[in-house]
Amino acid sequence: MRWPAKNAGLAIAAMSYITVDYLRHLSPTWHSWLQPALWSLLALAAVVRVPSYRHWSAEFRSAIPFVASMLFMLSALLFEALSVRSVTAVLGLDWHRNTPPLPDTGQWFLLALNEKLPSPIVKILRARIIGLHHFLMLFMMLAFSVLFDSVKAPGLGLGARYMFTMGVGRLLRAITFASTILPSARPWCAGSRFRVPGYPHPWAQKYYVPYATDHDAISRVIKLDTAYVDIGKPVGDYQPDWGSMNFLIDFLRPTVSEGPSWYNLLKKAGGGCNDLLYSGHMLVAVLTAMAWTEAYGGFSSALVWLLLMHSAQREIRERHHYTVDCIVAIYVGILLWKMTGFIWSHEATSSNRSLTKLETIQSRLIQASKDSDMDRVRELLKEIELSSEERKDPTGIKYARLFRSATIVFALTVVVLAFILTSDG
Repeated sequence: MRWPAKNAGLAIAAMSYITVDYLRHLSPTWHSWLQPALWSLLALAAVVRVPSYRHWSAEFRSAIPFVASMLFMLSALLFEALSVRSVTAVLGLDWHRNTPPLPDTGQWFLLALNEKLPSPIVKILRARIIGLHHFLMLFMMLAFSVLFDSVKAPGLGLGARYMFTMGVGRLLRAITFASTILPSARPWCAGSRFRVPGYPHPWAQKYYVPYATDHDAISRVIKLDTAYVDIGKPVGDYQPDWGSMNFLIDFLRPTVSEGPSWYNLLKKAGGGCNDLLYSGHMLVAVLTAMAWTEAYGGFSSALVWLLLMHSAQREIRERHHYTVDCIVAIYVGILLWKMTGFIWSHEATSSNRSLTKLETIQSRLIQASKDSDMDRVRELLKEIELSSEERKDPTGIKYARLFRSATIVFALTVVVLAFILTSDG
């Protein structure tokens, strides 16, 4: 962690956003006025800084990795959405309603704390101070702060690392929770969110149901290592005509009430019930905290981690996840972020570019020192902040205005969409 941060402007803006957004619970009237005003002020400040931003060629070079990372992340999210539906559908709604949650010592510990801690502290722990969309917005603000020199450029490079790491984390998460289906800590969850058959998939009817509760059957299937129970003809599922996408029917198990379109079914995909190990919400929070710590540092980084821990205990307290889901998400997120430093790194970027620029002006700097021309020395040192490519790249100059406009419009659009689409967590 860099301590202190270069300037406090980003920290003040971020904490103002969290505070103003929490007013929706305390004073909806004030929130309805202050939130649009704050976002308008931040957007205006970013647009005003665009003409004086000096690292557009670096941003231009990061554009392709940024787009590639975004497409990779979207593909990972699509795979995750398919997996979320699949792990719910494979056992049928009856299993979800009747299967008790796993014992969770973290949940017990929080209930015990409720009895020991003072009431005001318990209320703070229960308060919905921060959610998924807050962590996404904190990262958006972090990336935009390159315009104010709060974070090392390029901002698109930082965004590429964030999205690539997120994509890898989402793929690993989907593979993990699809490998062993855990019962939700909220048994009613599946019935309230999904329309899937009440009975198990034919595979589950053959390989799971006969050996789910009978101890002797479980012991025998272990010894024989084969599914010895003859279940006859399994109960079949509704088979819509999805054309080339028919292979998804076995995974998604659609019902008649959901219509004939696989696309409409996936559009309804939201938070799951059995996509537990590990927590996707906590993965987003950890990656945001890691990015904030590396790129910005300062006391605000400690606050972001404190908010992360508050969010984790709420996930456990409200039984959206088991304790193990949050713990695994924290160390997986940290390790993944550490492994993707080759895409964007504050330390490597700042030192290497400075050294490269210093080498190019070394002779002029020595001559200016011999001439005791301090104004010239200061001018040359200031140039270290800019790479020679950023000043001389003809492609960057030719397309600078178009690229600036497109980048800002695209980024602001992503911010608005992320805020709207994730506002419910």
